[in-house]
Amino acid sequence: MIKVLIVDDQTIVRAGFAALLDAQPDISVAGEAGDGREAVRLAEAERPDVIVMDIRMPGMDGIEATRRILAKPWADAVRVLVLTTFDVDEYVYDALAVGASGFLLKDATADELVSAVRVVARGDSLLAPQVTGRLIREFTKQRRNQPKAPSELSTLTARETEVLVLIAGGLSNGEIAQRLVVSEHTVKTHVARVFTKLGLRDRAQAVMLAYESGVVVPGENPSA
Repeated sequence: MIKVLIVDDQTIVRAGFAALLDAQPDISVAGEAGDGREAVRLAEAERPDVIVMDIRMPGMDGIEATRRILAKPWADAVRVLVLTTFDVDEYVYDALAVGASGFLLKDATADELVSAVRVVARGDSLLAPQVTGRLIREFTKQRRNQPKAPSELSTLTARETEVLVLIAGGLSNGEIAQRLVVSEHTVKTHVARVFTKLGLRDRAQAVMLAYESGVVVPGENPSA
């Protein structure tokens, strides 16, 4: 079962999401929070697998709540799915920067929400790569003066660097396997080594690092 915590300052939104997710055979709603401070408290108590997190809330917003939760020693396996009203929102970049695993628009369909929770729980791929990639390219381009490549990048093999670039392009393990003409198991091994060497928790952080370090240049299509 995937334990989910829902965080949104609108009671109706929380109730709707809770009813939808609780109706799934593999998802259980562990709690609901109306602001970031309550989210931190409930996350500590319930230890959810996925937190569906609104960004804009009074008091402590979703970005600060995400940062505080993911800084906890028990939160290595916690995944945060950020909700936003707009498909181009500066706050989305901030949320990814503090460790969120992906984001979803609030007008997404019921099927998209359920699928997003499952995808984030697996840590399998970055959500909505065509939209998220655009955001990351745009805001990285605005904020980055000089690429700051972590020294750990030099420990990657040529193939591992290639895999990192393809992850930044939003490709799944299966798609990377097809591109490189290798087995999916081999790709999973490469991905695991990239994450370990670079100290990454998931693909969202891998995408952020690829752009911020200059491995992928904003405006280019890394999966082309």
